[in-house]
Amino acid sequence: MASWPNQHRRHAKIVWVMSHASVLVLGGRDALVGASRSQPLGRAATLGWHLSELQAAASRRSVQIHFADYESLRSQIGLGDDSEPSRSTVWCQRHDGSDSRERSLDEFSAVLTRTMPAGSLEQITFRLAVLHDFVRNQNRLKTTAVVNPPAALELAIDKFATLARVKSLGIATPATQVVQSRAAAMVAFEELGGDVVVKPIFGGEGRGVMRVCDTELAWTTFSTLTQMNAVCYVQRFVPPGGVDLRVLVVGQHAHAIRRRSESDFRTNVRGGGQSELVPMQASWEQSARSVCEDFGLKFAAVDWLETESGELQLIEVNGIPGWKGAQRVVQESIADQILEVLVSENE
Repeated sequence: MASWPNQHRRHAKIVWVMSHASVLVLGGRDALVGASRSQPLGRAATLGWHLSELQAAASRRSVQIHFADYESLRSQIGLGDDSEPSRSTVWCQRHDGSDSRERSLDEFSAVLTRTMPAGSLEQITFRLAVLHDFVRNQNRLKTTAVVNPPAALELAIDKFATLARVKSLGIATPATQVVQSRAAAMVAFEELGGDVVVKPIFGGEGRGVMRVCDTELAWTTFSTLTQMNAVCYVQRFVPPGGVDLRVLVVGQHAHAIRRRSESDFRTNVRGGGQSELVPMQASWEQSARSVCEDFGLKFAAVDWLETESGELQLIEVNGIPGWKGAQRVVQESIADQILEVLVSENE
């Protein structure tokens, strides 16, 4: 009897593993209007586009998929099996419509971390500490994969930490200064050529990002930021503006997407940017993968600006990327590829 080609055997293995996988998606629900997030609601009312895509992909792949909010995380220490006195246990409450039972994170094959909702410093710190502890235990138990782990998310979500890290890898970035006073920000503004982009260190989708090329506006901007106890992240504007390159890494898959905006230097789809699939260049993928490997990311978007001389400069790494704009131009289902990453982590 002839043996299957390697790719057929691999496909059969993936299908078998997927049919036995149980995946938890943590966070990422759209904001609810007129309802309490603590009350379990029907999936149709709460999931939004990205989680609905994952749900549809799970149905196609026979993967059991569940959803929970970060607010439902609960942990206990020292109340379980005496054979593992040093281990804590983590539970979440699923919001699967009629089934909202609490379950241990250990019961899932993989956990996909999505956007964490706003909260107090204490709440955010606790949620991250719970995930850090869970990942530390999983490094020994190896029963549940976490994509992406909290250490990688903390690095990617911090724009200053991201640039400092990629610069150490020898990757080009725009000239940037991060300061904590209006006076220092004004000095940075002048030293960076009087044409800069000011960004919040945390945040995405272009929120709070503005181009400043006027001294009076710079003074007002930095005055406002310092009054809000914000850090001033000041980056040299890279012409021409209104265009960037996103390399979306999904496990073994990668997609190169050029984003353009005719009306704004920002290219975010949320602000009207348009996506175009472009042929992947080996150097783009190699650079993006080196960043993801260093950060510990399995699913990420690496964003670059292309200078007028053709040089690429990295501006951001997104460890919880949206893919709605990318899916409009990518033929394959990105949600299917994400599930493939989740189940393959525990093969």
